[in-house]
Amino acid sequence: MSSLSVILKPLSIPTFISDNPNIKTFIFQRNIPPPCKSHCHTERGHQFDVGDTFFRSESATARDLGVLSAALYRNTTGSLRVLDAMCGCGIRSLRYLAEAEADFVVANDANENTRDIILGNLSRVASGSEEGKRWEVNHLPATRLLAECYLRKDYFDLIDVDSFGSGSSYLRVALDAVKLGGLLYITSTDGLSSGGHRPQQSLAAYGAYVRPLPYSNEIGLRMLIGGAVREASVLGYHVVPLFSYYSYHGPVFRVLLQVKRGIMVLSAIATDVGTLEDFPGMNLVKRSIVVSGPLWTGPLHNAPHLTEMMSLADQWGWFGDEEGKNLEKLLKQMIDESDPKLPVGYLNADEIASRAKLNLPPLSVIMNSLHEGGYAVSRSHIAPNAIKTDCPMVECVKIVKHLQQAAEMSSCH
Repeated sequence: MSSLSVILKPLSIPTFISDNPNIKTFIFQRNIPPPCKSHCHTERGHQFDVGDTFFRSESATARDLGVLSAALYRNTTGSLRVLDAMCGCGIRSLRYLAEAEADFVVANDANENTRDIILGNLSRVASGSEEGKRWEVNHLPATRLLAECYLRKDYFDLIDVDSFGSGSSYLRVALDAVKLGGLLYITSTDGLSSGGHRPQQSLAAYGAYVRPLPYSNEIGLRMLIGGAVREASVLGYHVVPLFSYYSYHGPVFRVLLQVKRGIMVLSAIATDVGTLEDFPGMNLVKRSIVVSGPLWTGPLHNAPHLTEMMSLADQWGWFGDEEGKNLEKLLKQMIDESDPKLPVGYLNADEIASRAKLNLPPLSVIMNSLHEGGYAVSRSHIAPNAIKTDCPMVECVKIVKHLQQAAEMSSCH
């Protein structure tokens, strides 16, 4: 009769080592991860180590926007408690502490192997006494941490959830754990759903059946806001976007919301493909109706809040270098995009030129003509070569042709 010998040790990977067919021995050896490598970066004057954590320098602008808003909140309310649910190397937490002067920050990352990196980066800010400590580091799944905060009635002024994928699974628990009147900074990187390529997925995640549209990246922001509005309404609240930011890397959709009492209604976008000429090459049946939604169809930003952000950034001296100039340009574009007269979507300059069958004048010239015609118009921070306007495409083409004719007559004289 064969025998079996097993030696057990915890947290291990089994290795078969016996040559005897009658004796199968497994030694379980502890799998110790290698130490994190050191990779130093600098952001807004803060030196930090990213180690082996997931880090993108391109996300610095999103961190800038979050820190400015957090500082404004603290200036208004007198206090700021932050929960950074997926902190990575801890740079966001560090900046909330050092720049927004947060009273307390929870830096959480589910990966325990990042602990030394996070502690090293946050040690640049005094941790405070046990009674008045300024930060702590946790390693829990974000949903569990947020749920535990809610059960303890430990509510936060700002919850930052920089998630990967749809991020919709974190909305309800984050809304539970944020203070009424507080801020919720949420994320999506689900470009396939916003592009209308996975309508069943967008319906399941955000309650919105999204079809392909020419301004899919704006839809990504509106889909994310709409999902938060839906979740908030279940709790008897509504959320208002203070800013909505799209970045090409990822893509990344980030929205800062303020939580308030009362329920808000969403809308759907209905497009008559037979009458509107804004959707070339979509291979849709003539006069069919394409419906996407329900989505957030209101302004993407709050202009007064953005104006205060610009003022604070200028006060901090952020607009001096090339990076600062890009931030200043972004904030100005967002303020222009805040016009409530502007509809969902934007018109691409290349498409206008194609329909007009001519080379376009500078977009600034077109925008001036649209303003003179009584239309609302702005540049889009999402698509550099596009404009947002309530002027229909057909009228926009007529205006462009008129500008061309005027230019030709002027050159003849």
